[in-house]
Amino acid sequence: MLNFDFQNKTEIIFGKNTEERVGVETAKYGKKVLLHYGGGSIKKSGLYDRVIAELKNNNIEIFELNNVKPNPRLSLVNEGIKICKENNIDIILAVGGGSVIDSAKAIAAGAKYDGDVWDFFLKKLLVTDALPIGVILTIPAAGSESSSGSVITNENGWYKKSFGGDVIRPKFAIMNPELTYTLPAYQTAAGGVDIMAHVMERYFTNEPNVDFTDRLCEATLKTMIVNIPKALKNPTDYNSRAEIMWASTIAHNNLLGTGRLGDWASHNIEHELSGIYDIAHGAGLAIIFPAWMKYVYKHNMEKFIQFATRVWNVEYDYNSPEETALEGIRKMTSFFKEIGMPVTLEDAGINNEKFEEMASKATEFGPQGNFVKLNKQDIVEIYKLAE
Repeated sequence: MLNFDFQNKTEIIFGKNTEERVGVETAKYGKKVLLHYGGGSIKKSGLYDRVIAELKNNNIEIFELNNVKPNPRLSLVNEGIKICKENNIDIILAVGGGSVIDSAKAIAAGAKYDGDVWDFFLKKLLVTDALPIGVILTIPAAGSESSSGSVITNENGWYKKSFGGDVIRPKFAIMNPELTYTLPAYQTAAGGVDIMAHVMERYFTNEPNVDFTDRLCEATLKTMIVNIPKALKNPTDYNSRAEIMWASTIAHNNLLGTGRLGDWASHNIEHELSGIYDIAHGAGLAIIFPAWMKYVYKHNMEKFIQFATRVWNVEYDYNSPEETALEGIRKMTSFFKEIGMPVTLEDAGINNEKFEEMASKATEFGPQGNFVKLNKQDIVEIYKLAE
C-alpha cells in the first residue's frame, strides 16, 4: 500500500427535503450568489422556485447563469467568470449534475485568476484560489459534488480537458434522492456507468496489498449492479435512488483510491470521444471500458480474475483461468447493454474516421494510463476494439 494523505472537506447533507437548507448553508459564505444550472428541468420540477425562495428568505442577492450543457462548454464558463468579477459574487451555487458542478468549479477558479482559465486545463499552473461552491445534486453520476476535479470542453478545437485542486472542492453538497425520480432512464443508466467507471479506474492498479480498498471497490460495484436495474424498473424507489446517490459520492471522493495509484486511461480516452461526438460521458465509458479491458487484461490477469469472481460471480475455470477473466469482461458488457447503454461505437453511430485525431489529442501530454502505459497507437487499437 502506498503512502497517502486523505481529506474531504465537503459537508454532505443527505436525505429527504434537505434542499430546504440551501439558504442557510449558502448564507454562511456570503450574500451574493451565482445560481448556476442547466436547462428547464429544475423549473419544471419546482426545485428552482424552492431554491429561490430559500435564498431570498436568507437575504441573499441572486445572479443567474443557466444553459449548462452536457460536456460543459468553456464559453459559458467565461461568461460566468465575467458575472462573478463584475458583481463581486461571494459563492457559486450549482444545482444539477456533474456538468453543472464542473462548470461552477471552473468559474470559481477563473473568478480568482487574472489570466485565461483554460491555462489550468493546459497544466500551465495549479489552481490555488477559488470562490466557494455549494451544490444541490440532481444527477448522481460524476461524483463532482465532493471531488476536486473539473472537466470542460473547449469549442475551439473541441478539446475536453480536466484540472483539479482542493480549493475547488464544494463546501457543501445537498443530496436528496427524491430529486432524481424524474431522471430519464437513459440518464440514470449513463450515470450508473460513470459511477462504476470511477471505481474501476481505481480498482485496476499495479499496487499490491490493497485488500481493504479492493473490497470497498467491489462492494460499491456490487451495490450499483443491484440498484441500477431497481431504479430503472421503479424510478420512485427511494431506497435504490439513495444507494446510487451515495455510491456516486463515495466512488469519486478518493476514499477508494487511498493507498493505490489508479489508472484513468479509459476516462481520458473517452473524453476525446465525447468531446468530438458530444455523447453522454457514461455512455462513452460503457463503450471504452470493455475495449480497454480486452486490450490490457493480460498485463495482470489475476486482477481481472478477481474482478470476475468477486464482482460478477463468475465461477473460476481451473482449466482456463484466462477464460474466467474474459467472462468477467463479457458479464460487465452484457450488464451495460441490459441497462440500455451502447457498448460499441457502432451502437452510438460513430465510425472510425477520427480515431487518429482522438488518439493524438489523448496523448498530447504523454502516454495515458498507469495500469498499462498507452501511446497513440495503443489508443487507436482500443478504439478499434470498441467498433
